[in-house]
Amino acid sequence: MLKDSTMWYASWFDTPYYHILYKDRGHQEAQQFMDNLSGYLSLEQDEKILDLACGKGRHSIYLNQLGFDVTGVDLSKNSIDYAAKFENETLRFRVHDMSKPYSEKFSAVFNLFTSFGYFEKEECNLNTIKAIKSNLNEKGFGVIDFMNVDYVIDNLIPEETKEVSGIIFHIKRYVKEGYIFKEIKFNVNDEELFFTERVKALTLKDFQNYFEEAEVNLLDIFGNYQLEKFHKTTSPRLILIFK
Repeated sequence: MLKDSTMWYASWFDTPYYHILYKDRGHQEAQQFMDNLSGYLSLEQDEKILDLACGKGRHSIYLNQLGFDVTGVDLSKNSIDYAAKFENETLRFRVHDMSKPYSEKFSAVFNLFTSFGYFEKEECNLNTIKAIKSNLNEKGFGVIDFMNVDYVIDNLIPEETKEVSGIIFHIKRYVKEGYIFKEIKFNVNDEELFFTERVKALTLKDFQNYFEEAEVNLLDIFGNYQLEKFHKTTSPRLILIFK
């Protein structure tokens, strides 16, 4: 059964299997990153944060626990339905396309954990940058937490098998035509399922070009969740601070 399309994220992210495969993501590391980031940006309690492409809301929920007024948005209705269970007066979740401006202004807009570069049309990547800019208030900051493409390609694991919750996932990774692909095959109830993740292999220079075209100012660049200096060959992340 083929569950692949040019909008792969619209189908794969909406399945329960996506969340099963990635259920062991480091929550402690994510929380430390939010601690470091909110401290670096000097965000005060009750300030408004937009978590763009929030998934099931793990960053949003923790940011709210830190005292911020948080809105999490994602294209996946299933993810938003799950995250909505955690809503309160200062935490809300909505289905929204991140390439379009949201209806409010924020002190910070976060796009975290390589939730960028999915779109088929190049203009949608640029429009996402423009949308983030339009959603910032006068003193607001935008943050994109992307993979460091050079590091990822140098350390790419071509094939591996992972068993999670009784499901055996066969994973294949490769680089093709400017994208990093991850093919995921597994069997559930004697049904063969296949999904493909595809993320554009965007470099720092690519983001600088987006920022120039969107008239966005790049303020700082970090290479990991401890907010240490970015190094092209050794940093696992490319974290961009802009306004």
